[in-house]
Amino acid sequence: MNPILMDFPTEFTTERLIIRMPKLGDGLAVNQAIRASIEELKPWLPFAQSVPSVEESEAWIRDSAAKWITRENLMLLVFLKETGQLVASSGLHRMNWRVPKFEIGYWIDTRFSGQGYMTEAVQGITAFAFDELHARRVEIRCDPNNVKSRAIPERLGFILEGILRNDAVSADGSQLRDTCVFAKIK
Repeated sequence: MNPILMDFPTEFTTERLIIRMPKLGDGLAVNQAIRASIEELKPWLPFAQSVPSVEESEAWIRDSAAKWITRENLMLLVFLKETGQLVASSGLHRMNWRVPKFEIGYWIDTRFSGQGYMTEAVQGITAFAFDELHARRVEIRCDPNNVKSRAIPERLGFILEGILRNDAVSADGSQLRDTCVFAKIK
């Protein structure tokens, strides 16, 4: 089946979180989260090498919403149920609908780190991938030196399948880095 014809929820919840596709107007909240977290994101994420403008963040949101509709990329935003405040950005990326398999990527607003929100979100997104998208494989890839990011798949029972040496360029483009490949399969 052509993925663009697949119907699945655009929003779901966990115990404390609402996880949903991006909507027009989300750019301001995403921009504020990036601004609050830029120093923690900069070592790991190429997009965080400089603070984007609100307009750039909104353009990213709109592009992500369009890619959701075409099933090219499923960006997800994570909000607190209680307050509606954005706490993280995540999503299902590098999809292969024929398998089907997905890679979960994530970053959290530093103001909300250390409270288990990202682990809860990734657990919910993993369940969404298996239950709603009929995934056969879900991956998480991260730099071995990103201890906080690496702890999430380890905590959730993903298997470290290997470390790809000199696999990617660092976020700032200055050196080569390794990549841990974690996976869960159905």
